[in-house]
Amino acid sequence: MGKRRLETALEQFKKLYPDAAPPAVRWLPFQLNPDLPSEGISRADYIMRKFGPVGNAKYNSVAMVGKSVGLDMAFDKITVQPNTVNAHRLLHRAGELGKQDEVAEALFRAYFIEGANLTDTKVLADYAGEAGLPRDEILAYLDSDADVNVISAADAEARQVGIGGVPFFIFNRKVGVSGAQEPEALVQAMQQALGSE
Repeated sequence: MGKRRLETALEQFKKLYPDAAPPAVRWLPFQLNPDLPSEGISRADYIMRKFGPVGNAKYNSVAMVGKSVGLDMAFDKITVQPNTVNAHRLLHRAGELGKQDEVAEALFRAYFIEGANLTDTKVLADYAGEAGLPRDEILAYLDSDADVNVISAADAEARQVGIGGVPFFIFNRKVGVSGAQEPEALVQAMQQALGSE
C-alpha cells in the first residue's frame, strides 16, 4: 500500500512541478523482525504471538485498505513469517544493478498477494529473474554472505535515528513520514523537503 501511495504522490508531484528533476526512489533495509531464525517461523504462530486471537482481523482490515489502492492482498496464503535479511540483500543488489524498484514490486507481489516464502533463496532468485536480473547470479549472491554486514549496518542506522516500522519515507534526507500515508501527505512532505533546500 505504501508503495502504491508513493507512486500516486510522485505522479501528483510531477504535475505540480513539471520542471523539477524526478525524485529518485531508493529502498533501504529495515527488518520488522530481525530476531527471527533465518528460515522464518510459522505465520500462524507469529500472528498469535504478536497479536493474539485478534491478529487475523487486523490483517483483514489491512487487506481492505489494500483493495482501495488496487491490491488484492491474500494474507491467508502466507504460511511463513520470513526473516527478511536475504530479501533486503536482494533489494540492495538490485539497486546496484538498476532494478531495485522492479524487484521491490516483485517481492511485494510475491509475499502479500501470492504468499511466497521469502526466506527461500531460490524463490527470491526466481522473482529477481522475473524482474529482469540474472537468476543464477542472484542465487549465488544470496547463497553467499555478501552484503549481510551492509544490511545489518543500514538496519541499525535506521533504528538509531528512530525508525521503528515500515513504510517510512525520507524525502531529500530531511523530512520523514511514517506509515502508509495518503498521497497528499506524501506530496506535502516532498514540498517541505523541496522548500528546505
